[in-house]
Amino acid sequence: MRWKVAILTASDRGSLGEREDTSAQVIRELIEEEINGEIIEYRVVPDEKDEIMAALIEMTDYFKVDLILTTGGTGLALRDVTPEATLSVIDRQAPGFAEAMRMISMQKTPRAMLSRAVSGIRSRTLIINLPGSPKGVSENLAAIMEQLPHALGILTGREGDHGYEEA
Repeated sequence: MRWKVAILTASDRGSLGEREDTSAQVIRELIEEEINGEIIEYRVVPDEKDEIMAALIEMTDYFKVDLILTTGGTGLALRDVTPEATLSVIDRQAPGFAEAMRMISMQKTPRAMLSRAVSGIRSRTLIINLPGSPKGVSENLAAIMEQLPHALGILTGREGDHGYEEA
């Protein structure tokens, strides 16, 4: 099954072309290899709540992607507003993804507690905030990758939600 995926990078320097977006490259590789995802939209926007919100809305409502993975803007800095933008556009929260990512990350570094990443659902699209660093992206995606196909299957109606399966 092929999933339609969008990547949204929130970065002031990246939006100005002053920083190579290596985190998005990590997302692309992992999503294509691990869950057979097809990246159908990729965008870099500045750390501005309105611009992040507009991109998330367009990716869900126009491109109708199954999954949006954001990278960047989840820390404590004043310009880190990706979680607020995400919360403004989702219909329902799906906190287990962000909780799992923080739990796994805490085993590697206590700084993981500084993450304010959120995850939620807009219409039939799952939106998950990832950190801005390539290493953080890789570690966080590894924590949730196994459950993504099942979650997307339920959300898109391609499979039912019938109890627990053996891992």
